[in-house]
Amino acid sequence: MTDRLPPLTALRAFDAAARHLSFANAAAELNVTPAALSFQIKSLEEHLGTALFRRLNRAVELTEAGRSLAPGAADGFAALRAAWAATRRLADHSSLTVTAGPALTAKWLAPRLFGFAQAHPEIELRFFATLRLLDFDRDDVDLAIRFGMGGEEDGVFSACLHREWVTPMMHPDLAARCARPEDVLQLPLLHQDDIAFLNPPIDWAAWFRAAGLGAPPGGARFSQADHAIDAAAAGGGVVLGRISLTEKDLREGRLVAPFDLALSTEAHYRFVCPRGNETRPQVRAFLDWSLEQAKDFEPYREGRVFVAAADVAI
Repeated sequence: MTDRLPPLTALRAFDAAARHLSFANAAAELNVTPAALSFQIKSLEEHLGTALFRRLNRAVELTEAGRSLAPGAADGFAALRAAWAATRRLADHSSLTVTAGPALTAKWLAPRLFGFAQAHPEIELRFFATLRLLDFDRDDVDLAIRFGMGGEEDGVFSACLHREWVTPMMHPDLAARCARPEDVLQLPLLHQDDIAFLNPPIDWAAWFRAAGLGAPPGGARFSQADHAIDAAAAGGGVVLGRISLTEKDLREGRLVAPFDLALSTEAHYRFVCPRGNETRPQVRAFLDWSLEQAKDFEPYREGRVFVAAADVAI
């Protein structure tokens, strides 16, 4: 028996049939006739010297040899597809696929994208707004903007865009009734569950401890930060606003942040991409643009009294 690999077309036919356990469905996937697919599998079995499928009346099932080969064939084609996609991206300087969380996309990226498009008309932007961790190769993504405590990862380029901080924010009409931090006790509090994973937390309980106010009351809970921010901007209550998501609302007067006291955290936004890709022209352009846009947060630090979340953690 030789170790020489059989034709790639035969292995591809086997992989499809092993996944579908149907010659007809596998043939449809590969856009060939069932007879052509059956011929490829038969040639593969002859090359191997044993059967890979047990042919039944209306179905097929893998033999022991087929079960042994199937995982390696699937992994091999997945690796080949990933390598091909990565190589194509290296030669592509006209498109850029970005993934970021839904709230950051809605509140920070989307309102600013016209400026990037004007500065770089040669780059076609595509966005995946999701909190799901995407695979750069499998999901054909060029870069990601992610929030959390994450640090360095093997094979990944990472650049910090912004270290987060929070402070109470509300509609101007509500702010007129808040001269002191304790005045928020008279207003509905809007709670956010999307950052509950942070440790130490930057929630209302932490801010109340920093302000010496005891335990906060309950209130409406939101799974997405942008929904809580929109509710606050509509006058529905007070949100512990993250500056990264509220800068536009503050600048345009829909929200105000009346108190000096703010909570700082080590959680930050990171720009990440496969190491080496940060030098690609369109990736570098988006990184430089993102760093420049993040400077818009700095004026809101003036006059704040920052307390580290770690210092008020229970």
